[in-house]
Amino acid sequence: MTPELSLAFAIQSSPGVYALLLGSGVSRAARIPTGWEVVLDLVRKLAAAQEADCEPDPAAWFRTKYGEKPGYSRLLDALAKTPAERAQILRAYFEPSEEERRDGAKSPTKAHQAIARLVSSGHIRVVLTTNFDRLMERALEEVGVAPTVISTPDQVEGAVPLAHMKCCVIKLHGDYLDTRILNTPEELASYAPQVDKLLDQVFDEYGLVACGWSAEWDEALRRAIERAPSRRFSTFFAARGQLGERVAALLALRGGQHVAISDADSFFENVEQRVRAIEQFSQPHPLSVKAAVAACKRYLASPDTSRIQLADLIGDESRRVCKELQQERLFNTSEAVNTETVTARVRLYEGICRTLCAIAFQVGRWGDRGAVQQLASAQRRLYGTRNNQGVTLWLAYQGYPVTHLTYAALLGASVRGRCDVVAPLLKNELEFANRQPVIAVDVVPPFCLLRDNPQSWGQLLEGQDRRPVPLSDWLAEHFWSGFGDEFDSRHDYDLRFDWVEIVLAIAHHRLCPPEFNTEHHPLGRYGYRRQGRERVLQGWRSSLAAEHERSPYVSSGLFGNSATEVEQAIAAFEAWAAQLSNRWW
Repeated sequence: MTPELSLAFAIQSSPGVYALLLGSGVSRAARIPTGWEVVLDLVRKLAAAQEADCEPDPAAWFRTKYGEKPGYSRLLDALAKTPAERAQILRAYFEPSEEERRDGAKSPTKAHQAIARLVSSGHIRVVLTTNFDRLMERALEEVGVAPTVISTPDQVEGAVPLAHMKCCVIKLHGDYLDTRILNTPEELASYAPQVDKLLDQVFDEYGLVACGWSAEWDEALRRAIERAPSRRFSTFFAARGQLGERVAALLALRGGQHVAISDADSFFENVEQRVRAIEQFSQPHPLSVKAAVAACKRYLASPDTSRIQLADLIGDESRRVCKELQQERLFNTSEAVNTETVTARVRLYEGICRTLCAIAFQVGRWGDRGAVQQLASAQRRLYGTRNNQGVTLWLAYQGYPVTHLTYAALLGASVRGRCDVVAPLLKNELEFANRQPVIAVDVVPPFCLLRDNPQSWGQLLEGQDRRPVPLSDWLAEHFWSGFGDEFDSRHDYDLRFDWVEIVLAIAHHRLCPPEFNTEHHPLGRYGYRRQGRERVLQGWRSSLAAEHERSPYVSSGLFGNSATEVEQAIAAFEAWAAQLSNRWW
């Protein structure tokens, strides 16, 4: 898989996760001058006003004449005395004349337009740029997106969190109409603390796609990338020809990929087209996700009269998924194993199962036991669709669609703590070929799905190379993208996800007791989310105290047959989890 295709898969499967870093090369096709080119031209204008010849080196002439390096603000003050006059001078560099407008100069390029479309569709939300022009903002406005623009340190302090913005354009070196822009090596050597803090957040929490940026002059920006503590998501540097030493060093530090391009326009257009193609492939047909969810809710609202329609909806969709899973590209269990192939395979599974999992979430949240039995049938159907020969890792990942489906249903159930209703999904007997049947809870948890090497195999997923429970973390981010709107907040969602993994861990310990390490429970994010774990278990205990034997944690039969047995199961889990801080995290 080429780096460009890998990038398209990453953007399509993780909308909003990748930030763009745009340098002067992206605006070059619009015939926009760089900041230094503007400074040199202003020096020429100043020299002409004094009837002096500053050629062949305007910067040297200015240093000789004034004893300092030429700067944007200093030159503008010399050439214009009022803000209106300064703005008029600058507009000539960054805004098109009538003739330039007819020629398409100083207008958003094909690259800007492709990026704007990716923002409009929700795939990109954060754009960093070293450019002073407003081409990115104009391109966004043309597709109906009103971006939040941050171009000064004080704007950073007043901005809402990035997570709550539709789109944020961060102009690291300022805007051309603000004389405080950063331009000289001295000015580019450091950023204001507020800007550094914002960059630390972006480079830690987002993947990075850089284009048109050489890394040669922007020392403060280089340092911000270098100090990023994690590589949660991939880094891509798109550049013409061979990488410069500084970019190559940054790429090596981030473990990123070089994308060879001919120009920024064709690069961003190709990426956008590939994202659309993958989207089209991943979109279930003929029933859209929204239509399927609407139908599912309608049937769940009338269980007595719509039982057959719901069974048909789930049955038809699960059969469609199974047919897709048997395609050669997914039935191939001898493919080379690396980050690109594993990530691409998992994303294909997710695209194929998207509608079925959306239905499963609603059934988990609103369905009765009859509806859940239809999901259990889908579970069995998916589990039976697999190859039984090949590379061990690929054989293990064949179970991912069942894990994906079950997590979706449990997340739906988590909203109201309905573990009793969804219990059949964990007690379900699954089998394929001539193998012995297994109980679902023994193969659904990520630590069980990849039981031969759960950490290393999970860390092959993009952005998970340093995560202690990589597949759990991957699922948490994936389902937040898909179901986040169903929850009150990210904090609320994370607690519900903890609930899911604790249900799986305690149910597994009771229904599939370990033969050797009797304390063992399948690992999940609960191991490093101590406060979340305690909140979840407090909820369990409150239910037991209030409802006793009628508590869903008892009636489910997953954790014990009495309130006392469930309390004992909770205590055993707490003892196990208390050891994890020393052993794993």
